[in-house]
Amino acid sequence: MEGGAYGAGKAGGAFDPHTLVRQPHTILRVVSWVFSIVVFGSIVNEGYLNTPSEGKEFCIYNRNPNACSYGVAVGVFAFLTCLLYLALDVYFPQISSVKDRKKAVLSDIGVSAFWAFLWFVGFCYLANQWQVSKPKDNPLNEGTDAARAAIAFSFFSIFTWSLTAALAVRRFKDLTFQEEYSTLFPDSALP
Repeated sequence: MEGGAYGAGKAGGAFDPHTLVRQPHTILRVVSWVFSIVVFGSIVNEGYLNTPSEGKEFCIYNRNPNACSYGVAVGVFAFLTCLLYLALDVYFPQISSVKDRKKAVLSDIGVSAFWAFLWFVGFCYLANQWQVSKPKDNPLNEGTDAARAAIAFSFFSIFTWSLTAALAVRRFKDLTFQEEYSTLFPDSALP
């Protein structure tokens, strides 16, 4: 696929799934998508406990329901955001307007940086609540592996979303040059 404005081929080009799957930002999005599934799946499946003496469920993270709710919410919304931007990656080659392509890349930068921040907050919050959890609340250590997995994959998600933002910035900088070049020299064609 030939290079074009903001990382796309020529507008209206045919969809090429092989090229899409090989792009680094697409790979990172799929990895982030899987990490979000692990985080919210771990918390939903094994993040809530109850004891025979109490009929009510409580969160494994220091009995703090906000910790479990934050982890699930961030995981679910990150999952949906990944799906949205994967759809945008598929649709991107058909966008003919340079301004619309620029908006798509800029939104990718902002959204990815925002999610990296949310995952950082989530990692710190879950790790802190796990650290101050009392052993008497979970004497059989039920769900501890799932709680640790949610913390670990929250940490990994910081890097995948940060790298996605960095790749979008690099793509924006590299391809803005092409737009400026074509504005300054409209008669010459880019190779």
